[in-house]
Amino acid sequence: MDFSEILCDDIDCYKTMMFLYKSALKEIVTKIDILNDEFQHVHQYNPIEHVKSRMKTPDSIVKKLKREGHESTIDNMVKYINDIAGVRITCSFTSDIYRIAEILSKQNDIKVIAVKDYIKNPKESGYKSYHLVATVPIFMSDKVVDTKVEIQIRTIAMDFWASLEHKIYYKFEGNAPDRISRELKECAQMVSVLDAKMLSLNEAIKQCENKQ
Repeated sequence: MDFSEILCDDIDCYKTMMFLYKSALKEIVTKIDILNDEFQHVHQYNPIEHVKSRMKTPDSIVKKLKREGHESTIDNMVKYINDIAGVRITCSFTSDIYRIAEILSKQNDIKVIAVKDYIKNPKESGYKSYHLVATVPIFMSDKVVDTKVEIQIRTIAMDFWASLEHKIYYKFEGNAPDRISRELKECAQMVSVLDAKMLSLNEAIKQCENKQ
């Protein structure tokens, strides 16, 4: 892509910022991988099913800035966009979501700057997920830069629904017919019921194991 739209500032500045975001993404993914290994080798239960990371493309950055009414500058990119570097953690149960969020938040070098709990307060569309925006220190040769990463934590069922919603709304460019939006919301309610039943079933299994 031609960077000219976002480079009202300087190409070197943009490249430096993207280097920082990529480095922050590596830091967070490494922390999650270590947690994953610990749960597998130390504990009897691993709440992490899948981990996926991604960097926002320049085109997506420009579009989001324009959509939110901001000029395409480096300063605005850093100030207003929290998900340039993003990690998605998929869990089995809703209880795992809060457990992982708490563990990550307690790490000394992670600073939580924003939380959006779309599980307790779903979006109008029915979307449910737990979003955590945090900074991690990136140690460069001459300075330390706290850099933002968005961490999304959701169940397998939530992730399945969100993936389908994204594909449908992308196809309709964000303007899906009312009938499709309504049915998607009904599916989101089914996902919530499924998650609740699976959590209840897991608790029942634990009780049976404790009695043995």
